[in-house]
Amino acid sequence: MDKNLVAALYVNRASVLHKLDLLMEGRRDCNRALQISPSYAKAWYRRGKMNASLGNFEDAVHDLNIAKNLELSFGGQRQIESELRIITDMFERTESSLVQHKENELDLLDEPDQIKLKCVITPNKGRGMVAPSDIPPASLVHAEEPYALLQIISKHCRETHCHYCLNDLPPDKVSCTSCSIPLYCSQRCQIRAGGQMLRNHPVKHGIQGNISHNLDTYISEITLGNDSESDVDIPEHKHECQGVHWPTVFPSEIALAGRALIKSLAERSPVANFVDMLNLSQNYPQIHPESKLELHIYSIILLYCLQHSSRTELLLNGASIAQIVILISQIRVNSMTIFRMKSADVNGPLHQFGKFSHSEVSLTSNVEQVKVGQAIYRVGSLFNHSCQPNIGAYFVSRSLFIRTTEFVAVGCPLELSYGPQAGQWDCKDRLKFLKDEYSFRCECRACAEVNLSDLVLNAFHCVSPNCPGIVLDSCVVNCEKQKTRHVQSATGISTLEPFMQVDMLKCLPSNGSLRIDPGFCLKCDSYCDLESSFAAVNRAWISITRLKDTMVSGEISTTVLTAALNSLCLLRSTLHAYNKRISELKDAATIRSCCKVEDNLAEAFCLVGELQLALDHCKASIEILEKLYGPNHIVIGYELVKLSSIQLSMGDRTAVKNINRVSEIFSRYYGSHADKMFPYLQPLQGKLTKLVQ
Repeated sequence: MDKNLVAALYVNRASVLHKLDLLMEGRRDCNRALQISPSYAKAWYRRGKMNASLGNFEDAVHDLNIAKNLELSFGGQRQIESELRIITDMFERTESSLVQHKENELDLLDEPDQIKLKCVITPNKGRGMVAPSDIPPASLVHAEEPYALLQIISKHCRETHCHYCLNDLPPDKVSCTSCSIPLYCSQRCQIRAGGQMLRNHPVKHGIQGNISHNLDTYISEITLGNDSESDVDIPEHKHECQGVHWPTVFPSEIALAGRALIKSLAERSPVANFVDMLNLSQNYPQIHPESKLELHIYSIILLYCLQHSSRTELLLNGASIAQIVILISQIRVNSMTIFRMKSADVNGPLHQFGKFSHSEVSLTSNVEQVKVGQAIYRVGSLFNHSCQPNIGAYFVSRSLFIRTTEFVAVGCPLELSYGPQAGQWDCKDRLKFLKDEYSFRCECRACAEVNLSDLVLNAFHCVSPNCPGIVLDSCVVNCEKQKTRHVQSATGISTLEPFMQVDMLKCLPSNGSLRIDPGFCLKCDSYCDLESSFAAVNRAWISITRLKDTMVSGEISTTVLTAALNSLCLLRSTLHAYNKRISELKDAATIRSCCKVEDNLAEAFCLVGELQLALDHCKASIEILEKLYGPNHIVIGYELVKLSSIQLSMGDRTAVKNINRVSEIFSRYYGSHADKMFPYLQPLQGKLTKLVQ
């Protein structure tokens, strides 16, 4: 294309981005224009305006001085001189550029050295990591980048997230210079993924005139680009540019296997040696025959694609196919889901409540994990699973971080959750998920012992109004009776967490034998007609679902809201007080709750302007969840964000306590990365300061 046209397009888009207050993105477009046409006066002028808006006054003065030297028209020079006087005055008053906005696409926060962990072999779980010493809560125990090329973006995020670092795409996203299919947040990520850069700018800037040495250096830094990262040993995307773009066609684990094979071939290592070198577990012998057939078909197709697109020396024979099958099995079992925290706001009507209107403070309706990618972390894969984990994993860009969520004594296993946790899923669902996905039966404490969390999670209310006892259905009873460590009395039931001791133990008989049978109360032995109870719950859920549907449009009628409140009363009289379904509807497909009764009502009342009722239902939801998870679980932190948002909109100063508690919980799980992962905390703190003032 005509270089001048391309440079003009970049400057025009930079002008639009400037008006949209997307200053960093606009400045990057100016840089792109100047790398194509270094003597483009308008690009230097626009860049100076961007830097002035960012507070980078020293750079702004340099940009405008260059623009003035390059501008040919007298009127243009006068306009630049006028702008230059204003910015120079601002620069002199601030003495120096106090605010330097830098490109930090992959910049990670500094962290202290991680603890040197110990890998041991156990008879039941094989390899696993243990604590070499006592480790306090919130300690960073491990950090790791994806192994080699083994990381890929989720298909549903291909248009919204960078294909390399997996961060959100900016408005000025860039694409692969060869195939134009993958999108990146910056040229830096583009180069790292593709391993090459298509140069479209000159080797020398070529600007003539009376320019000082410092200004000449400044021009070169901007216009000549940076090729320091253009030499990538084995680029993860380069082989996918030819022919069909594999990640858009293959499932993630197959595309990852293709990248692993490319690395093996580039290192001139036989596939068998590469598979052995990975030293990852696999579950091929345990999987269903139909799944085995699927693996073999994918392996043949992948091998065929490699032969024709990359001109590899792999032979299409039984030995090669067998090795690829094992490699895919390893990836399926050991890959980790990379997620981002996503929040969505629900706004109320635009009229005043207390000191803030709903246009200023919104009710944060959902804070959820969104899958953005998949990767292999060789050391990270050594951490075993527990439904009651003592460590938690999270991601900054594509980097894995693992922290302790509680005190871990020396020699204790360090275990994270592969998905389900006690208090989120009941035991039978946890066992089924882990068996289907990872081919093992969990024998952690939560799955091996009869415990209160599993008993109350889906329990029914006793027919005796004043009895707090638990009534179970046949599915839960059968699962509890199959646990490996049976109990004969209520005193033998595990509480898992200290917070359950006081309130939840009163659901059980104080002495005597424990009878766990369908329909019978565990405390008073009264019988409950479970068929009628299920029917009542299903009737109540119709009104709750109708409320959800109307909330999408934002038009909630009094009739629908009243029916939902009546249904909540019916659920409270039918289900046990600690039944999670009263607080939230569990989605079997993910570990995140997607719809909450109390929370839906809180959002609905916020939409119609009844903030006090919204506050009451939000508190009720938190009260139930605290019984299941404990007061310091990350789920409670998400709920407290909503509660404090409502309090702020009401002008309630007690929000300070909840916001501080949110910060403590998030710091416990995410350490110094909490602010980076949850940027909406800063606006809450700002609104809180305004409220106090």
